[in-house]
Amino acid sequence: MKEFSNAAAKQRIITWAVIGALLFTIIGFVLGWLWMEIRYPMLREPAFRNFTVSYNTIMSKYLNGAKSEDLINGASQGMLASLGDPYSRYLIKEQGSAYTQGYEGEFSGVGITLQEADGKFIVASLTEDAPAVRGGVHAGDEIVGVNGTSIKGKAYEDIITILRGDVGTKVKLSLQRGGSAKPIEVELTREAIAVHTVTSEMLSGGIGHVTISKFGQKTDEEFKTEVEKLQKEGMTKLLLDLRSNPGGLLQSTIKIANMLVPKDKVILQVVYKDHANTITYKSKQDKPWTIPIVVLVNGQSASASEVLTAALKESAGATVVGEKTFGKGIVQTFQQFKDNSVLSLTEAQWKTPGGTWIHKQGVTPDVTVDLPAYASLSQLPFGTELEIGSYGDNVKTLQLMLKELGYSPVGDIGLYNEQTADALSKFQKDEQLAITGKFNDVTGYRILELLSNKLKEEDTQLHKGMAILNEK
Repeated sequence: MKEFSNAAAKQRIITWAVIGALLFTIIGFVLGWLWMEIRYPMLREPAFRNFTVSYNTIMSKYLNGAKSEDLINGASQGMLASLGDPYSRYLIKEQGSAYTQGYEGEFSGVGITLQEADGKFIVASLTEDAPAVRGGVHAGDEIVGVNGTSIKGKAYEDIITILRGDVGTKVKLSLQRGGSAKPIEVELTREAIAVHTVTSEMLSGGIGHVTISKFGQKTDEEFKTEVEKLQKEGMTKLLLDLRSNPGGLLQSTIKIANMLVPKDKVILQVVYKDHANTITYKSKQDKPWTIPIVVLVNGQSASASEVLTAALKESAGATVVGEKTFGKGIVQTFQQFKDNSVLSLTEAQWKTPGGTWIHKQGVTPDVTVDLPAYASLSQLPFGTELEIGSYGDNVKTLQLMLKELGYSPVGDIGLYNEQTADALSKFQKDEQLAITGKFNDVTGYRILELLSNKLKEEDTQLHKGMAILNEK
């Protein structure tokens, strides 16, 4: 009897141990699943099962095979695209790096600005004292190879990525120069290249003309440097040029506003989702700004440039001249992952000091001034080829450009005929280009260059801004 009792007790212990282990496993599984659902709420979505099945099916059955990384990155891109917001996007690896470098004060490279023309990659300009200059690269050189490999057929973005790289690494370029039979080989060592976003010049009447191309990490420092330089040269009035400035970092924009907007005056208000949080930024000006300001804007002045324009107009009494701005009244934040991919997401809207939301409305100038009509002519897309018999909007644009440069008659507008070809041939002859009577990228680049120079002389907005400042 005693022996039976011990065996039964042992069996009960084993049974309870097994039951306890099972319960512990079940509870652990349930808690783990709940934790997973809290951490990853998409697991609760019925559509997530579709995603999982699709992923597994592609990985196991797709004829050409697939990389899991590509599928997941593609899903992330699609997720952001489904928002229907052009400013919210997922940028993969090198795209993410290029995105963040666009706002940094420098990037690693050799100091070459490229121009694509007829499938060729031409050195358009060189950064002063950069590796390319020291290595003997000239503006106008054609890059035909990189690291011993032809770049024929490569995309523009691919060449830019190849030219950039870690500081201290080397890149070999094969350059075609003029009529030389053999390419010139140069080896360059990549360095940190400063990105300049602010330029300045002294105009007549003590007017300092400061242009901000975009707002990057060091734009406020550059702005302060240029302003101080102009003040030493006798600046008594400021013409702030924000035309075609697409925006950028809010932090540097606010720092510039702190210099120009009176202390404690509102710069902007940032309102987050469901009005859960509103941040009002007020000027922290140290030294009063006493110089009158005129701001130049156009339809491509957007985002952060609109923030500064509205702040100066409403809180600093500046006069705004030009055209109604783009109208981007929302704020994106971005985070970069370990593989350099970037998530850029719209998280807030911003309002002017007076509480106006300018999204899709823009900032209206105090004085509306249009540029000459030819300034609105768009650049013909790279790769465009036009000849006798061509027709359409691209032909019309080319003809209007030629007329503006004094090459008339150009024939029936919109139809590329003998007169159009003759006008273009005269232009090509005068500019020492290959005389073909046909339009190509090289010819188009020179036309744009001359129109740009012409616009600088006939800049009605700048002249009006100067006139207003001279009256102050």
